[in-house]
Amino acid sequence: MKNITPAFITQLQSNEIFVFGSNSEGNHAGGAARQAMRFGAILGQGNGLQGQTYAVPTMFAHESRIEPFVDDFIGFAKRNPQLKFLVTRVGCGIAGFKEKQIAPMFQRVKTEKIENVYLPKEFWDVI
Repeated sequence: MKNITPAFITQLQSNEIFVFGSNSEGNHAGGAARQAMRFGAILGQGNGLQGQTYAVPTMFAHESRIEPFVDDFIGFAKRNPQLKFLVTRVGCGIAGFKEKQIAPMFQRVKTEKIENVYLPKEFWDVI
């Protein structure tokens, strides 16, 4: 099972959630966070569900600080199987991490066969 997030997301179905990397302050000024504003991301909210988006804080000095937020997201996705989560390359844009640093945090999606979480092809290539 490899559910792949489209490279460019310009619209969402009613059950789809755009998962993006954010800063903890919720200043959604660039990258996927800026795109998330189109789907209901809330300025000042840097984590969790907002509109048809889910923010994962990624603006940290070390990638280990991101992992608890990824774990929270995966738990949320498992509790909401009626939703389809389209994960962008969280942490691999403005935050400056490489796919090999971030993708392993999403390993549970593969091992637990979480079918409502879609990952970028670049993440699948790592895990």
